[in-house]
Amino acid sequence: MDILNIYENIEIVRIINKIDGKITNFTNDTRKIKENGCYLGIKGENNDGNLFYMEAFNKGAKVVILDNYVINDTDLKYLEDNNKSIIVVKDTVKALGELAKYKRSTFNSDVVAITGSAGKTSTKDIVYSVLKRQFRAYKTCGNKNNHIGLPLTILSMDEDSEILVLEMGMNHFGEISYLTNIAKPNVAIITNIGTAHIGNLGSRENILKAKLEILEGLDEDGYLIINNDNELLHNWYLENKDKFNIITIGINNNSDYLATDINIQDNSSTFKVLNKEYLVPVSGEHFVFNALMGIAVGNLYHEEYKDIYEGIRSFELSSNRMNIINRESDITIIDDSYNANYDSMSYAIKYLASLGGRRIAVLGSMFELGNYTEELHRKIGKLVVEEGIDILVTVGLEANYIYEEAKDKIDAVHFDNNSDAIKFLKDIIKPGDYILIKASNSMKFKEIVDALR
Repeated sequence: MDILNIYENIEIVRIINKIDGKITNFTNDTRKIKENGCYLGIKGENNDGNLFYMEAFNKGAKVVILDNYVINDTDLKYLEDNNKSIIVVKDTVKALGELAKYKRSTFNSDVVAITGSAGKTSTKDIVYSVLKRQFRAYKTCGNKNNHIGLPLTILSMDEDSEILVLEMGMNHFGEISYLTNIAKPNVAIITNIGTAHIGNLGSRENILKAKLEILEGLDEDGYLIINNDNELLHNWYLENKDKFNIITIGINNNSDYLATDINIQDNSSTFKVLNKEYLVPVSGEHFVFNALMGIAVGNLYHEEYKDIYEGIRSFELSSNRMNIINRESDITIIDDSYNANYDSMSYAIKYLASLGGRRIAVLGSMFELGNYTEELHRKIGKLVVEEGIDILVTVGLEANYIYEEAKDKIDAVHFDNNSDAIKFLKDIIKPGDYILIKASNSMKFKEIVDALR
């Protein structure tokens, strides 16, 4: 991007040493600065990125954008001598969004945007894997799905990309609205409506409203793909099917893409859609839903069956999501430690229950559930019992409700910290065990995974 475009498309308070030239990348992380890059100083919970502008310059940044800076003579001479610039704005996060919105307006690439209470990242991974078979595709890296990560993804997209696959997350009303009006998707996907962030939004009906904000930025000729087996989305579809270009996917309710002949195995699943067979390299019914969305997108873009099939068969999950780790001692760890809500934890427990050996569920607290915290944790405890899990290990204050609900019916133990849970697990695990490890990210369950690898 030309530096002139930066000057023209953000709300500027002051420019210190105005220059011209091109910017090769944008980041808010000094560790990721490249030569002739642009660094945005963003104040976070623990650090103020505005303070690291000189480190960014030293690592190759040509321009830094700050919202907290006092000019001094030393900096001014440095900027002039090295042909670098500081742009002071009222709000660096807003400036980041403005730049991403400008870049989106300049490229002809299509955007596929994905939101939902669970399955966003794995659906993104499948859709990307399908599209890259015939297109120059680019996708959200990791979990960069918020008001900072999504604009950075757009700004980092290769100029020759043909399709951008974006993940959109949210905690409150208005957040998807903000993201979709930057991304302007041609295809929108809503994976499901569950209970994630229900503590902030108050009800599943409000979560549906928040997710449907994605339609605000959808191209007028664009398509919306929804999970027709989700009762809230199904009911919304029945009331709105004549207002939008809606494509439905499902397993139970009659849908445009209806999976049949489903065969869930230990490490994969097969199914048929429209008389064609597909294989997902990860077990679990929820991955069939994700694959159906990949098929729908592939067909929208007129991909051949063999490419859609191969894209699904070979897709790779993002880190820490249903990562199957097979130890030499014949113990299988299911690392789903990245994050958790009621819906994703339910899917993971059902997958664990489908396996053949002794099944151990190591479950931690789920956060942002508000008044629903006890109810939803207890529902998980009931599900663990119903699915016949052999041993339950819980960690964390909220997860104690899971333990309380299950302790009189199955073998269950509760710990206050990861260290004690690790000691217990190391004492009891044996060959043939399957161990599911899942909790909200701040529980740091990756510590448990690493200790047991």
